[in-house]
Amino acid sequence: MKLAIVTAYPPSKVTLTEYGYHLVKHFRLQEEVSEIILITDKTEGEKDLSFEGDGCKITVKECWSFNSYKNLWGITNVILETKPDAILFNLQFLKFGDKKIPAALGLILPLICKLKGIPTISLLHNILEQVDLENAGITKNKWLQKAYNFIGSTLTRFVLSSDIVAVTISKYVGILEGKYKARNVALVPHGSFDTPPEPDYLLPKGPKQVMAFGKFGTYKKVEIMIEAVELIRLRTQEDIEIVIAGTDSPNTPGYLEGMKAKYSHVSQLRFTGYVAEEDVPVIFADSSVVVFPYTSTTGSSGVLHQAGSYGKAVALPDLGDLSILVREEGYNGAFFDPESTESLADAIQGVLTDDSNRIHLGQTNYKAACSLPMSSITKMYIDYFEAIRFAKSGGLSLNLLKKLEHLENEV
Repeated sequence: MKLAIVTAYPPSKVTLTEYGYHLVKHFRLQEEVSEIILITDKTEGEKDLSFEGDGCKITVKECWSFNSYKNLWGITNVILETKPDAILFNLQFLKFGDKKIPAALGLILPLICKLKGIPTISLLHNILEQVDLENAGITKNKWLQKAYNFIGSTLTRFVLSSDIVAVTISKYVGILEGKYKARNVALVPHGSFDTPPEPDYLLPKGPKQVMAFGKFGTYKKVEIMIEAVELIRLRTQEDIEIVIAGTDSPNTPGYLEGMKAKYSHVSQLRFTGYVAEEDVPVIFADSSVVVFPYTSTTGSSGVLHQAGSYGKAVALPDLGDLSILVREEGYNGAFFDPESTESLADAIQGVLTDDSNRIHLGQTNYKAACSLPMSSITKMYIDYFEAIRFAKSGGLSLNLLKKLEHLENEV
């Protein structure tokens, strides 16, 4: 199989970059895949393809840019040129831009591929019905929110024209099947990027690091975390370093610089900036607890899966998709009220001052991460592609195959 993957890819700063990297890393090891056509965004630096061990050939095609009106034609031309046997889109609604037209044009691509007869799977990390448009930094205007929801429903129908639409949370399956009468939606868990050997759960010498990782400024706010640690410092004698690892959300440029200025008086506060893929293990390994200072959620959390794979305790709000993820995949953490600094301080303090609790949470999350490695997730996609090809060759219809799959799961 010559597999095309349409995704942002390191050193890109576009959303879902890290997930794209790990899709390629693990698809290249699937024996059914003879070549990967990496259809990716343009970057100044070279793409990170420094994988260990043998794997299939990878051909890089940089042909699109965030917010470009030419993405539809650039990607279509590469598909026509390379003639892949199958294509996987790594998507969310603002994948190709935060402007309406570039974002919309990019989401038409699955329909074009389906019309060309190419087996097509779209991995949809979020659905507009579950996105808080105000918290996500898209718009506060109620009339514009209605317009976005209408446009989003239309674009969802374009994505649903794929042979299979994969979602990472079971609730999304019910919404898409109920609202759109879709019968080609598959639940494929997010998966854990890497599963290193189980750690010893000992902390490095020095200050205990309280770390948040991601793109900040919309629904990920660092103020509550900084102020919670300041409160813990007043309560205890703990030596704590606050680590903000990551960059601004594209919708809130300058946010972290503003936070540096606002909290310049806070001791042991470090902003790392962009974290390169090879530095991610160090950031997590040095952390005592990983904090999720979220006011809402927009899909499955890659950071939670990463924290689990490194055996880390987490402090997270009991809301939205995070709650579903914890229940369905077996993660656990210290929960807090996202609107209460004191509640977050209690959650973090309960981890920092109780080693047995911290280790228990880390072990639970490591076990959850190991149960869904990316190698298993990419194999699920291969199986779906084989089912699509079988259906297109005159075998069972995909609808019937889906029904058989449900029956098998029930058994």
